[in-house]
Parts: sequence; structure tokens; C-alpha cells
Amino acid sequence: MTESVGLSCGPPSPTLSPRNHCISMCNWRERGTGRGGWRCHWGTPLASVLSLLLAINTLAEAESPVVLEVGKFSAAAEGPGLPDGWKPLTFKKIERHTTYTLVKDEEAIVIKALSEASSSGLTKEIKINPKEYPIVEWRWKVSNIYKNGDVTRKEGDDYPARLYITFEYEAGKVGFFKKAQYEAARMLYGQYPPGGAINYIWESKAPKGTMVPNSYTDQVMMFVVESGAERLNQWVSESRNLYEDYKKAFGQEPPVISGVAIMTDTDNTKESAATYYGDIVFKKAGN
Repeated sequence: MTESVGLSCGPPSPTLSPRNHCISMCNWRERGTGRGGWRCHWGTPLASVLSLLLAINTLAEAESPVVLEVGKFSAAAEGPGLPDGWKPLTFKKIERHTTYTLVKDEEAIVIKALSEASSSGLTKEIKINPKEYPIVEWRWKVSNIYKNGDVTRKEGDDYPARLYITFEYEAGKVGFFKKAQYEAARMLYGQYPPGGAINYIWESKAPKGTMVPNSYTDQVMMFVVESGAERLNQWVSESRNLYEDYKKAFGQEPPVISGVAIMTDTDNTKESAATYYGDIVFKKAGN
């Protein structure tokens, strides 16, 4: 005797037949339930159904790209324009902005940032599941570090290079007063601000491996991935498991990634910097 399975799918769609409202596959028989809905039944052995579902899941995973090219700067045209999908990131009360230009360096198109007592970035809005794409990789080249840079103080909160990753706000994970702040921000700006963020930074003094809260807010965690002058004026490739970094920083599973930004800033230290950013990609683990 073979076992069959049934699927309850609720009220029929106004645009689809009851058959398509469930799933249009296998051999279907349908009957009214007498309650205004439909119950769809597979006249198919359970083992066959499970095999089919496994095959569909395998196909879906195969069709999902291994690499997401979030910052494909190398494919852009050299000049003053911005890469596709990227836009300026500026801050209130900071009038002087860092300039970003697409230039050729060592036969590749990259972004060059010039900062002189200024601050601004470039950002791209995205939706990425960090559990599916836990690895972020990028490369950068820094020309100088800051005499007064210090990740532990507001006065030293400047970095010649940083990669900024933001995560969606989740109302169920914050307290009443924090939730009220987010609701106020949504009413003011039309959308929720990020729920948290990770900064991967090139610091002036703090040793590599340091993880500390940002000096302005504990919703942003700073990870020192490069430090000091030892690797200046050369391209340095980075790879981080941001899924694990988020759990280490905040003690919980990460929400969906909502955005990526690059930023070179000197507004606090009043110094200057020239930095280059190469392509940024997100990858599945093991690739």
C-alpha cells in the first residue's frame, strides 16, 4: 500500500484557477471542501513526492550564483561618474565631502578616494542573506595612516579605508525605547535606519584583530583588519566571514544585509588621505 499526501492551500487566488493556486505539477484531483476553499490532493506515492521536492531544492541551489558582485568597479568606465547602483553617502553638519573617482590603477578600474578634513562615502542598497553568502571579499590600497587616528575615541574616529556593512532593523529584537526611536526615524525619513552595522577598517594604531564598539554608537562594531604603515602603497586583499563576525559582535543571528558602503574620512583628525578600492563580492562558504 502506498501513502498519498494532501496539501491545504486556502482560498483560491482571484487570478489563478484552484489548480494553479496550489502548485501546477503532478496529477491533481480537486474537490470543494464545502467551506469556500479547496483541498488539493496528490495521487502520488509519498516517496516520489519527497524525491521531487529534493530535486527542486537541489535545482534552486544550483541556479543560485556562487558569487554576488556587489561592487564591480573594474567593469565601470574611467572618469568622474559613479559605478552602477552606487550613490553618495553624506552626513548632516559635515560640509566637506571626500571625492570618489573611477581611475585606472595597475591596469584595473578602481575607485580612488581623496579626503582632506572631510567625510562622505559611497553606498549601495542591497538585500543579501548572510547565512547563504557569509563571505565578503574585497581589496584596497592605502597611501597613509593618521597621526591622530584612534578607534577608541571620537576625536580619532577616522580611517583611511573602511568597508561598511549594514543590516536590516528587526523590531522583535529591540526594547521599547529603541523601537520608539526607530519608529520616529521612519516617520521622519520614510524608512527604518539600519538595525546594526559592521565596519571593517584600516586603523592607525590598534592591532589587527581588535573588535570594539564605534565611539559614537554601540550599534556599529569596528573590526580592525589592517593596521599601521607596514602594507601601505600596495594592494591588499581581504576576506571575512561576516556571518560569524556579526554573531561575535552582537551575540545573535544576523538579519538580512541591507547595504554596503566604502568610506575614507578625515573630518575628526583634520588630516588627509588617498585610498583606492577594488571590487567587492559576497560568496557562498567553501568557494
